[in-house]
Amino acid sequence: MKQNEYDFIIIGAGTAGSVLAGRLSENPENRVLVIEAGPGDRSIFINMPAAFSEPLKSDRLNWGYYSEPEPAMNNRRMYCPRGRVIGGSSSINGMVYIRGHALDYERWAENGLPDWSYSHCLPYFRKAQRHEFGTNPYRGGTGPVHVTAGRAKHILHSAWIEAGQQAGYEYSHDVNGYRQEGIGPFDRTVWNGRRCSAARAYLHPAMNRDNLDIISKCKARRILFENKKAVGVEFSQKGKVNTVRASKEVILSGGAINSPQLLQLSGIGPADRLKNLDIPVVADLPGVGENLRDHLEVYVQYESKQPVSLYPSLQPLGRVKVGLEWIFSKTGPGATNHFETGGFVRTKPGVRHPNIQYHFLPLAISYDGSIPPVGHGFQVHAGPMRPTAKGYVRIRSNDPDDHPEILFNYMGTENDREEMRDGIRLAREIIAQKAFDRYRGKELTPGPEAKTDDEIDAYVREKGESAYHPTCTCKMGSDNDPEAVVNNEGQVYGVENLRVADASIMPDLISGNTDTPTVMIAEKLSDSIAGKEPLNPSDAPFFEHPEWESKQR
Repeated sequence: MKQNEYDFIIIGAGTAGSVLAGRLSENPENRVLVIEAGPGDRSIFINMPAAFSEPLKSDRLNWGYYSEPEPAMNNRRMYCPRGRVIGGSSSINGMVYIRGHALDYERWAENGLPDWSYSHCLPYFRKAQRHEFGTNPYRGGTGPVHVTAGRAKHILHSAWIEAGQQAGYEYSHDVNGYRQEGIGPFDRTVWNGRRCSAARAYLHPAMNRDNLDIISKCKARRILFENKKAVGVEFSQKGKVNTVRASKEVILSGGAINSPQLLQLSGIGPADRLKNLDIPVVADLPGVGENLRDHLEVYVQYESKQPVSLYPSLQPLGRVKVGLEWIFSKTGPGATNHFETGGFVRTKPGVRHPNIQYHFLPLAISYDGSIPPVGHGFQVHAGPMRPTAKGYVRIRSNDPDDHPEILFNYMGTENDREEMRDGIRLAREIIAQKAFDRYRGKELTPGPEAKTDDEIDAYVREKGESAYHPTCTCKMGSDNDPEAVVNNEGQVYGVENLRVADASIMPDLISGNTDTPTVMIAEKLSDSIAGKEPLNPSDAPFFEHPEWESKQR
């Protein structure tokens, strides 16, 4: 830290914080400081795409949160890894590039946020993107985030796409383009065989700017106020507590867990709860930490009758070979996340746009690698997209080192349970198609014994896992929304010079992976913070099944 006052202090060098730091420091007159609790992002396990399960398990690179006992999940404490490293969760995620459905953003607009419609958001998705196939009305070709298409050359990926069409689903060549609904390849934030995190895209190129300082291994403890005006940040580093001032804004980009935690520690949240913890109330905002949403998923997993899966690459000698090829040439199995295909489907007539996402993987293994594979196999990750159950993030004390109380309430409504059952059954139907006849062995999970609703529900309660997409805990909304924490520009209600810009401000959960929408949010808000005119809305159309009211596919 070169000085004790900056124009902008950004708390968190994660997905959104990296974008904001890169964009705001483009103006040499802006003095920008970024505070990050974690270390740098040079680890081979961050940069090798196929190794992403390692930082998910690492207590050095992620916060390693756990939920409270989940009532509808056999009272299991569910794992919630969040990036604690330069790049945040974009440095430890699965690198699947998904924007969500156009109607997600239309819904935001209809609920009091007209400038967050699809036509307003699409230009910012394009601005951020540098797609290997170049520019079209949906893709960007010159942005910082390098994106490559799923090659889908593995024989099991080809079988998945063929089976999806045999089951009656349309092929979608670009689920981020005109048509999300269907089966097809998935884009990835991978470039030249390396992870393209938000830090690599935005922060690394800006690190040599004289007007940008980045402090790692530095934990924000609370936001400082003078009356209702945010004026700085108190942080700890190497056992010492220091303060730094912001002349223009403090921008909180800690994510869906850390942002509401820090707001509450700073006196912004439900007044009664804060008073009970001896925290002086700065602004009584009941919505802080509420409205928590996440995607739950399960594996529909099979043995492979033929030795064609990625299993050999995970054996000791195979790991060495994969690692050496990646180190010396950035090619081979280490250079991809292997989630190269998937799909989006609707579970029944009357569902307007896809409510189930599938990720296909030519391997049978747990997402974080904690349960090793026992042989050749493959799996489909199945998960509902718009769960109706809500949870919360609430501080336990006024000690910043205490992990907050987190409850997701997974499978807490009959709607969510029904969608999960349907998603599993439809995945089974796709795998049952002729394209998989040569490969399809025994169903490993949920297993052939799980047939009835009760049996499938029991499997989900026991084995369901987070897809690691927590959002919505600092909800963006109009000033007459009692749950809203920030306005349409991310500014916190009831105070001055404080903004939240990350996945926590989503008003509800989008239909897909959440990292790319978080980049879009930060790009859009960086223009607002900088006082720039917003990009012109797009007129690109999007697909909606013409018979969605009467047909499932």
